[in-house]
Amino acid sequence: MAKKSKKNEDLPEGMSRRQAKLAARAAERAALEKDPRPFGGFAMEADLVALQEFVPAAYAKLPVQGIERTVYLATVLPGAGAALVRDAEHGGEAFVALQASSHSQNPGRDLAYALNWVKQAEPGETLGSTAADGSEPELRELLDTEATLEITEADDFNWWMPEGITLDPQVQASLQAANDAVVPSRRVATDVPGSLWWVNPGGGKAHIRWVRPDTEENSLLNALARVAARQELNLGEGTKFAGVFRTHGVIVPVFDLDPERAADTYGDELKRVNEAIAAELDNDAQLSSDEHKQLQNIKSRQVTIR
Repeated sequence: MAKKSKKNEDLPEGMSRRQAKLAARAAERAALEKDPRPFGGFAMEADLVALQEFVPAAYAKLPVQGIERTVYLATVLPGAGAALVRDAEHGGEAFVALQASSHSQNPGRDLAYALNWVKQAEPGETLGSTAADGSEPELRELLDTEATLEITEADDFNWWMPEGITLDPQVQASLQAANDAVVPSRRVATDVPGSLWWVNPGGGKAHIRWVRPDTEENSLLNALARVAARQELNLGEGTKFAGVFRTHGVIVPVFDLDPERAADTYGDELKRVNEAIAAELDNDAQLSSDEHKQLQNIKSRQVTIR
């Protein structure tokens, strides 16, 4: 078989073969680079981070530009799949998961990829991997940056199945196994920025995880240290500031709680702590020795998820 003539290669206009190869490699590297803040600029950023990293079972209707069918954003789907479209006889709605077993390191691009798949998918089809391959549009082309989510939290995954459907024993057993693994979680509704979730994983402690959308990470950490130095970084008697997670470019303060206390009783304390933090965000004064000690303690216990 005759070798393909290099002269007949399709090269970008004005580029040599070497330049084209270098450009292709640069594009590949760019595709693999991790977005430092994948959901930044969206009003729903904190909720997206929470649903992807901390919440076991929840879903929310998602208004997607350019898609006529109803789309729901979900934490997890059956088999940890990426997306599915229900049969027409069961409504034809689409579900897209944030917690998929097959994904890239860029969740914003992955979400755009899955939503773009929903545009063309037929009823009954499923998407196994949400890993973006570069064919997806920008997430901003699909979602309104000012849109917010009305989240429905759940104690199980029964919402996976359309009403009235009869499950075979194998599917029923799989669903029950998934339900048994759900950790009790509740969204804490209070007038503070971010997304707050109460969770009780067992072991004698419950927690509140507070996904904050602050843009200045160092300012937030310094503010937490100043409030902690005054012994004010807690949610009342029997609670303790446990540290922070760092994920998707945002900081997530965590508080240890009494598991017997109801999730919806922390609103006033959260407002108090938020006011204390807000008052320190623009404080450029040098940290005192005690504040510096608190800051080092926070940083030493900081856990980066991804």
